Amino acid sequence: MSDEETAASPTRSTGSLKAGTGDLHAADAAAAIDLATAAPHTPLARRDLSMRIAETVIYLLAVIGAVAIGLGISDYLRQHPYVYAYLIAYAAFRIADLLVREESMLGTDRAHFARRIMGELPVLVLFAVAPLERSFHAGEAPGWLAGLGILIELIGLWLALGARVQLGFFSAGEVTGTARPIVRNGLYRFIRHPIYAGEFLVLLAWPFEYGAPLTMLATIAAGVVMLRRRIAEDEAEMLAHYGDEYASYMRVTDALIPNLW
Repeated sequence: MSDEETAASPTRSTGSLKAGTGDLHAADAAAAIDLATAAPHTPLARRDLSMRIAETVIYLLAVIGAVAIGLGISDYLRQHPYVYAYLIAYAAFRIADLLVREESMLGTDRAHFARRIMGELPVLVLFAVAPLERSFHAGEAPGWLAGLGILIELIGLWLALGARVQLGFFSAGEVTGTARPIVRNGLYRFIRHPIYAGEFLVLLAWPFEYGAPLTMLATIAAGVVMLRRRIAEDEAEMLAHYGDEYASYMRVTDALIPNLW
C-alpha cells in the first residue's frame, strides 16, 4: 500500500506493525522539517554572532571613552584646540556623509551591517594608538604640525563629501531601469575613487594632531592595503556590470592620485 492510500484510509486495520510505520513516517517527516528549518539559520547565527561581537567591542570602547570624559578629557580638549577642532569636524563629516549618501548605498542586510561595523574597528584603533604613542614622547606635538593635520582633514572632508554630492547630482534623472550612468564629471574626471581618497586623508590627519610618526606610517601602510582591496572589489563589479565602457574610463583616469596611482 502506498503512502497516499494509507493517508486516504486511516480507519483501515493494518496491524500494529503498520501503525508503527505510520508513527515512523510522522517522525521522519518531523525530522525532515526540523532539518529544513534549521539549516538556513546557521549562516544567520554566524552573522548575528559577528555583529554582537563587534557591537560589544564598540560598546566597551565607548565605556572607556565615557570614563575618560569623567576623568577630565574636557579639560584636555580645551588645552588642545586643534584636537578638539579635528573631532568636531570629524563628527560633522560622519553625519553629513550619512545624509548625502544615497539610500541604495546603505546596506540593509545583516551581513552588510556587520561588515560595516567591523570596518570601523581599525578606525577606533587609529584614534586610540596616536595619543598612546604621544604619551611615550616628551612634550606636546608642535602647533604647526597639529594645524597641518586640520588642513589635511578639511581637504579630505571636501574631497569625500564633494564627490558624494557629485555622484548623486550627475547621475540624477538618468537612471534607466536599474542601470546608472558612469559619472565622469567633477572630481570623477580626474580620479575614479575620490570618496576613498577623501576618507583616507581624513584619517591620515589624525596622527598629525599628536605628532605620532609610527602611527602615521602604520596608517599609510594599512590604508594602501585596504584601499587596494576595496578598489579591486569595486572595479571588478563595475567591469562586470558596464564592461568595455568602464574599462575605457579606467584607461583615461587614475584610481586615487592623478598621474601616480
